[in-house]
Amino acid sequence: MPEQILEVTDVRKRFGDLAALGGVTLAVGAGELFGLLGPNGAGKTTLISILSGLTDADGGEVKLFGQPFNRAARDLRRLVGIGTQDLAIYPDLTPRENLRFFGKLYGLGGKSLESRVDAVLAEVGLTERANDRAGTFSGGMKRRLNLAAAVVHEPKLLFLDEPTTGVDPQSRNHIFRQVKALNAAGVTVIYTSHYMEEVQALCKRIAVLDGGKLLACDTLPNLLRTLDGRVRFTLAQPVAGFEERLAKVPGAKQVKALGGGIEVTTDSVPELLPVVMTLAGELGATVTAIDPREPTLERVFLHLTGRELRD
Repeated sequence: MPEQILEVTDVRKRFGDLAALGGVTLAVGAGELFGLLGPNGAGKTTLISILSGLTDADGGEVKLFGQPFNRAARDLRRLVGIGTQDLAIYPDLTPRENLRFFGKLYGLGGKSLESRVDAVLAEVGLTERANDRAGTFSGGMKRRLNLAAAVVHEPKLLFLDEPTTGVDPQSRNHIFRQVKALNAAGVTVIYTSHYMEEVQALCKRIAVLDGGKLLACDTLPNLLRTLDGRVRFTLAQPVAGFEERLAKVPGAKQVKALGGGIEVTTDSVPELLPVVMTLAGELGATVTAIDPREPTLERVFLHLTGRELRD
């Protein structure tokens, strides 16, 4: 793992009788694009609020760049950016005015601020609309401006909470490209989304939170390996001995008959498929339909939490 930029040890937070976080421990390495998943009420927003310096934990410890981190650590907080789920931009201001405002909050000014504003507007594709009121923008354009406001001060650690909610496909792709570009430039990104395919496409390591507890934190391949893949195929007619032969095929873990077909669970769907087809040919079986299903992050999430992401 790269040098740890963020270390979270036994972090706890209560709101009255509710234990929003019940002792979360994880670490994020410098330069990672790290995914954070959990159903509504899992504690994600509370954890992000603590890790971005917006609120303090009741117990445990957070370190940023090896130093204790909390709301009072103003110098460290300047190294953090956050793109909130609720838009943080001012609709009556233009994109340029919005970015000037947020840049000044972080101590930027003068020519360096103007240069940075121009650069960020270009990065999010809003240069031509820089002087129009943000309130007139589409949802996707507002999301891009929200991202720009989060990075105008060039943070080293960036939290993105549902950055593509309600956006059109073009803006979503633009945000994807920008997130990847920021990460490639060395910005550590912690990304949370209800769109499971986004996290699977972007993040190499992912944490799953539920009920204020960390259920899993691992690389994407390791998480996917917690579940088997499966291949379902339909035969034109039953073939004697087919199931028995399949059960002996390397990689086949379980074989069971279904209505008009067979299902095989396996560690590797791509490796099993050609073996199944070869065996069918040897036995004179006619395969009329194939339904391969590899493990996905969504299936792993459901397996861990027992809930759909939007529950």
